[in-house]
Amino acid sequence: MNNKNLDHEILKLIEAQPEISEMEIASRLSVPEELVKARISNFNDTRQKILIVGDGSSAFSIKATLETENYNVVKVPGGLSSLEAVKAEKPDLVLLDTGFADLEGFKICKQLRTSSRYWWIPVMVLSEKGEVKNRVEAFESGVDDYVTMPFNPVELRARVGMILKRTHF
Repeated sequence: MNNKNLDHEILKLIEAQPEISEMEIASRLSVPEELVKARISNFNDTRQKILIVGDGSSAFSIKATLETENYNVVKVPGGLSSLEAVKAEKPDLVLLDTGFADLEGFKICKQLRTSSRYWWIPVMVLSEKGEVKNRVEAFESGVDDYVTMPFNPVELRARVGMILKRTHF
């Protein structure tokens, strides 16, 4: 059995019985367990990944809202670890949940924009500050979009979808 057919058979077994063990899959398909482990480790999540960075109070609802659109959503705290998270996660979009601490989010955005590796990743800010000066400062730091909270889930999903379509044509 070639790898493509083996992968298909493995996926069929997992879909039919999500709790099935690698040992049982190997037994049913008459292949070594190590081969099953290797094939499963090669499976990739092909969903678009959104990295939520920040300590804002709305992170749970943002994550839930975006997961309903079948995005792979990862949440990390703000701060210096943000760039490490971008490096590790390789997101399609960075969503900065800044709450009232916009300056931290703007610093992260500026660092992404000056990085030769990450300048292209779109950045969206969710902030509780809705004044024009805050929005202007955000756009000057390089953000692609700015949404004020409380946010409308339908609008957030539409804005995220638009950014991802525009950047992954």
